[in-house]
Amino acid sequence: QLQLVESGGGLVQPGGSLRLSCAASGFTLDYYTIGWFRQAPGKEREGVSCISRSGGTTNYADSVKGRFTVSRDNAKNTVYLQMNSLKPEDTAIYYCAAVRAPYYSGCSYGGMDYWGKGTLVTVSS
Repeated sequence: QLQLVESGGGLVQPGGSLRLSCAASGFTLDYYTIGWFRQAPGKEREGVSCISRSGGTTNYADSVKGRFTVSRDNAKNTVYLQMNSLKPEDTAIYYCAAVRAPYYSGCSYGGMDYWGKGTLVTVSS
């Protein structure tokens, strides 16, 4: 069974850090571009970050640039999202998603092949 499972969410104070993980089972992530998305209460799901198969190309939403870093360890079949200097507006359910792609063309909400169930990040004092 093909699965993506996110972990690492939780409650953190403003200015704090969290590292999210996205682990794949049933398939290897080597052939997939991976995206991180988030959905805040009452808002639409939005793209946060995207990373190419090799990890050599990454993209970020303007709202998280300089604070979030996406990386991957294909040997561990896992992708990470390091989130620093967290703000209350970062509060959301964070999802990872995978799209099989022979070359990098970014991550779009409607174009992903597999989705995880999400992990909740709450930034509050």
